[in-house]
Amino acid sequence: MNLFKGWIGEMKTAFHLWLWLPSTRYRRFHNIILPSKSGTTQIDHLIVSVYGLFIVETKNKKGWIYGSENQAKWIQVLYSKKYSFQNPLRQTYRQKKVLSQFLNLDEASIQTVIRFVGDCKLKTKLPKNVRKSGVSRYIKRFRKQILSEEQVYRIIETIEVHLSESTLTSRDHRKSLRKRHSSKTHCPRCGSSLVKRTAKKGANAGSQFWGCENYPACRFSRDL
Repeated sequence: MNLFKGWIGEMKTAFHLWLWLPSTRYRRFHNIILPSKSGTTQIDHLIVSVYGLFIVETKNKKGWIYGSENQAKWIQVLYSKKYSFQNPLRQTYRQKKVLSQFLNLDEASIQTVIRFVGDCKLKTKLPKNVRKSGVSRYIKRFRKQILSEEQVYRIIETIEVHLSESTLTSRDHRKSLRKRHSSKTHCPRCGSSLVKRTAKKGANAGSQFWGCENYPACRFSRDL
């Protein structure tokens, strides 16, 4: 049921992007599964243009949505019941890193956007790239050319070759996801190594934990 609901949400976003982003300036790709040194990542929608690349992650939710930029989990309140889900900003953080490595492209050339579809309401103040509507309008705000036509052509060609040759499936990605989140050596958020750290302050001062070596850019941590 959740997979079907997610697919419906992605179709809505794909139609929105097709309707409002002209193909003469923006090339659209959907459901891309990319390999990396720490498993796969799945990108719902990728827009390629001379203004940069745009990763669009779709969330099909109902009810009230609560969260903040730095929270690991966001909360969905539906019929007085609370459900948690992964902070999609963290999800796209990893997607951005993997895509950057795959294309050998500076991360500064890649923007991320979260689009909530469905009968939901965002109840907390969130960054401008987390949106209930106006995704295409947000993308069109980026008007400075940062990639040449040749670079765009190379990127499109690389993605098309990958899509035509890759045998990776959504099932492979879900399997990779479970393996990545149970890893004791690599950060499930960005793929960097986990290192042993000691808390210096707070209620847990003196206790040890696993932390991402990419701190402070990545603040993932896990108990020993």
